[in-house]
Amino acid sequence: HLDLPGYAIGGVSVGEPGELIDDIVKVTAPLLPEEKPRYLMGVGTYREMVRAIASGIDLFDCVIPTRLGRHGVALVRGERWNLKNAKFREDYTPLDESCPCYCCQNFSRAYLAHLVRAKESLGHTLLSLHNVTELIRFTQRIRDAILSDRFTQEFAGWL
Repeated sequence: HLDLPGYAIGGVSVGEPGELIDDIVKVTAPLLPEEKPRYLMGVGTYREMVRAIASGIDLFDCVIPTRLGRHGVALVRGERWNLKNAKFREDYTPLDESCPCYCCQNFSRAYLAHLVRAKESLGHTLLSLHNVTELIRFTQRIRDAILSDRFTQEFAGWL
């Protein structure tokens, strides 16, 4: 038995079926020491994160927030918004009024849609910044729910 500072579950990547990821985690996570961090590589959707945490995973990383940003897609309250869609062209509100990120505090959906359609790298950068912030806020909500013993109730829709 190795006494490592933490343990990683690999071999999972973006695009794997969610059920396969769930099966891998359900089999492997219980085999890892609970007192050590358990890290699942390559998951980053809302659903994958909630299910992984419910199965005992402590850490994960993923390219999804920045990849989506580079393709003009924003993560907003559990949804994916494609800023290339016409409905954003004249929408002068922030992506998410409650988001504290630089993108949401300073730029409108219409301006972001313009940047994406014009293939300006600033648009991709701002959307990536927002998407990372969104997932950090989401995991903070999960952490708060766990600490107040509301995880199952609050995230039942993702389980």
